[in-house]
Amino acid sequence: MLLGTDLEKPADQLILAYDDPLGVTAAFNLNLLARINRELQADFDLTQFEHLARYNYLERRIEMHLRSTADQTVRIPGARLTVPFRKDETIWTENSHKFAPEEVAQIARRAGFRCAAQWIDREWPFAESLFIAE
Repeated sequence: MLLGTDLEKPADQLILAYDDPLGVTAAFNLNLLARINRELQADFDLTQFEHLARYNYLERRIEMHLRSTADQTVRIPGARLTVPFRKDETIWTENSHKFAPEEVAQIARRAGFRCAAQWIDREWPFAESLFIAE
């Protein structure tokens, strides 16, 4: 098994990657609501939500949210739901965990794999690890 793993980086570097100036990640995140609108006939007003990226130091992860910019109620007929949102309430949409290189092999070992090789990009810390089932 070949596994790609994002490694720990300075928090400001991570925030910039997940809250990029071009808004690519924000558009990706808001697309979740667009899909719910399309596939479940919901009425999310995408202009009433904004993308947030936070770094949770304790859990070593980026947390992505969509924050309601107003009090509002969203209907999702395809799920038979009506959901009220308060201003500043968030929808937690993603966790992106960050690891130390040695952790990846430890996790794999607990799952019954041996790390046969690991390649690390030092410029943008990311690991590709090759695991063999034991």
